[in-house]
Amino acid sequence: MEYVTAVPHPRSEAAAPARSGRRSLAVALLSGALGAAVALLATRQRWAEGTATVAGGSFPLTAKGSDVTGVPAALAIVGLAALVAVFAVRRAGRLVVSGMLALSGAGIVAAALVTASDSSALDDKAAKASGDTSATVAALSHTGWPYVAAVGGLLILVAGLLALRYGSLWPAMSGRYERGAARPRRTARPADPERPEEMWKALDRGEDPTGA
Repeated sequence: MEYVTAVPHPRSEAAAPARSGRRSLAVALLSGALGAAVALLATRQRWAEGTATVAGGSFPLTAKGSDVTGVPAALAIVGLAALVAVFAVRRAGRLVVSGMLALSGAGIVAAALVTASDSSALDDKAAKASGDTSATVAALSHTGWPYVAAVGGLLILVAGLLALRYGSLWPAMSGRYERGAARPRRTARPADPERPEEMWKALDRGEDPTGA
């Protein structure tokens, strides 16, 4: 009776890391770019609204995300730059940039959640509108945009974690330029002695027309 054992094909084993690298690269690029766009968009939307008492009446006030905190927008730009820089560095440099990408996403999540119920930006606007430094906003309410910004930060965090795990399998932009720089320079062919014009051109260039 014969027994048949399944032996993994060497070619399929070698192709597995390449497939993982391609998939993780695509997911990281999509996740990082989408996360930065979502976070930047969310910071431009209304995060809170309320009223201030001005001359005996109610004055409506609103605060955008950028009024409440500038951290998510700044970290979204840092994360987007780090996502591009991942492909410009290698080895230890890639780990550092990947870590920066992940930290940018984590920072956006933290900043958005901490300031989701913040009222200081509207209090400042109420004080300016009423002329009373002790004035505070009334009928305060918040929107869901801070949580949208947190989702954007989470997507950037995912891109950073993928870069930390699979970044060693991703290509680097510098490799192409290094290969191009390693190409040998072409040497000039000796001038043909039967063509006097080529000999004169070689002499003008400071070359020996005989090729000796």
